Parts: sequence; structure tokens; C-alpha cells
Amino acid sequence: MMEMLPTIRPVTIGVAGGTGSGKTTVSHAIMERVGKDKVVYFPHDSYYLDLDKMPISASEVVNFDHPDSLETSLMVEHIKQLQRGEPADIPIYDFSTHSRRPDTQHIEPRPIILIEGILIFVEPALRDLCDVRVFVDIDADIRFIRRLKRDIVERGRSVESVIHQYLESVRPMHLEFVEPSKRYAHVIIPEGGYNAVAIDLVTDHVRRLAAERVAGG
Repeated sequence: MMEMLPTIRPVTIGVAGGTGSGKTTVSHAIMERVGKDKVVYFPHDSYYLDLDKMPISASEVVNFDHPDSLETSLMVEHIKQLQRGEPADIPIYDFSTHSRRPDTQHIEPRPIILIEGILIFVEPALRDLCDVRVFVDIDADIRFIRRLKRDIVERGRSVESVIHQYLESVRPMHLEFVEPSKRYAHVIIPEGGYNAVAIDLVTDHVRRLAAERVAGG
């Protein structure tokens, strides 16, 4: 009878920070350094609810920045599956229709799981699954400018609509949820994706954790 080999639990990294802080840049920099073939990467954004189930702000703005706008419990379930060495089928969110597509993304387990999102440290069940918690920090005015440029160029939004959404939901939710969640981070990276020293330190730590787990078998 074949002896079952023990499953090596993947190292799970969470990268959080406000809108426009450089979370995605940092996440991709970490993946480049450790090797993309070793990493399962998926953002919290994949777990947005359909538009008709989203919370609404007092001024009737759809609130994409509130924890209730995401099905975090499903993300927790998927991370636990991957940590057990099982595959997971991740939702695909269509931002043009603000709804989930009927198909899913099939993900096989890898030695490192990297999740990203503005609210991932807000939810205890989600942040507790992270072995390494990174918060990307940058001045609010820089974050706003980046968001403004992105929404105008990539999403065809008007300046007025971006400012209205920022003032009515993005900024209040950042102050209520995102900024306070910084205290749960193991590492705070200022300057976003341009802080190569901090990214190298995080990457070295992740490599060491992964090697220790393999050695411990």
C-alpha cells in the first residue's frame, strides 16, 4: 500500500492598502521575485457581489468599498481549500456589467498563495489565514490622483463622477475600514511599488517560510 505524502501548507501572503496605493504593483513585484510558477494569485475584487446586492450610500452611490460588497466567506473557503492542497474554482467578476460571469477560474494549489485587496485585513477570518500581512501605504492625495487617472483613462468615467464617488464612498470607507486595518499588518510598505528594499525583505521572508515548510515536510 502506498504511503500518503504529507501536504505542505502553502505560505499565504495578504497585500492590502487603500485605492491607488500600489497594491497590485507590490503583488506583482513579489511574484516576479519568488517566481510566478510558485504563486497562486487572486484579488478580493473577484468576490464582489452582483450590482443589485451591493450596499448603497446615503447619497444613493453604490458602495464598492464597504465590506458587505464582497462575498468574503467564499474567498475564505477557497483559501482553505488551497491550503489543504485542494484545487478551487474562483469567481470571475465582470466590471463592465458589475456581475459575476457564469464561468469560473480553476486554480491548482501552489507553494505560495497571494491575495490582494483594500479590505482583506478588515475581516478576521480572512486576515487570520495570512502568514504574512503587508500594508501598502502612500499619501491620500497621490492615491486619489492615481484613481482619478485610472477611472478616466481605463473606465471612461467623467472627472465629476469620480470625485463624487470618492467623496461619498471611497474616502469615508477608507477612514472607517481600510486605514484602521493597517494595525494588523506585519509589514507596512511606504512609497508603494517603488520601495524595492521593503519588497526584497518581504520576498526573502516568504522564501524562508516556504523553505522551512518543505524542510519540515
